[in-house]
Amino acid sequence: MTTSREYVSAAQALCPRCRLSVDPTRACCDHCGARLGPGAPTPWWHLHRRLYDWTLAWAYRPSATLALCLISLTESIIFPVPPDVLLAPLTLGTPRKWIRYAGLCTLASVLGAVAAYAIGAGAWELVDDFFFRYVPGFTPRIYQDASRLYDRWNFWVVFTAGFTPLPFKVFNVVGGACRVNLWGFLAAAVVSRAARFFLVAGLMRLYGPRVTPFIDRYFNWLALLFTMLLIGGFIAIKYAT
Repeated sequence: MTTSREYVSAAQALCPRCRLSVDPTRACCDHCGARLGPGAPTPWWHLHRRLYDWTLAWAYRPSATLALCLISLTESIIFPVPPDVLLAPLTLGTPRKWIRYAGLCTLASVLGAVAAYAIGAGAWELVDDFFFRYVPGFTPRIYQDASRLYDRWNFWVVFTAGFTPLPFKVFNVVGGACRVNLWGFLAAAVVSRAARFFLVAGLMRLYGPRVTPFIDRYFNWLALLFTMLLIGGFIAIKYAT
């Protein structure tokens, strides 16, 4: 029996992103939401879009689930792209597996958070220069502000960062360096990450085919909005201390 994910002959249309069979009369791919037909290539300076497309392309490879776990794990430590970018198209492609994808994403993210906590608790003086130099959003000032937030709010900071655009990886590492109670930290990470990823997967299961073309069309504006929210998060860190 032929499935929607099987490749087709050269005479039939293929999506330029996911390489699956598409209706050439439609404006967007039913599988991944990519625009169809001729269009201008992504300019080389749109690095955010290229990174997004590179991450999204993993959703249509056999190793997609492994890629989701790796991205979710590393995003909790150093990787700049949130796993939602891959979780959403995976759920769109196989809606019946939305609980599995959200669960794996949560598990990997929490494991990454524990690894980041361990780095902060046991090796921060050895790796602090690397984080300040090469990890986006990780600066000495942010480290100090996050430390003061922990002094004031304890592991509730982790819950907030795990569900919102705040830099989750920063609070994971700083939590270890500040010796925040591990069990409280772990509980906050599990609850916040599960709430976020199950919400994203659930929404994509219900509304994905209609939402994905919108994201693809207005990606630059949405990226700007996300950046503004991220900057707002850093401002919130500053003034909350």
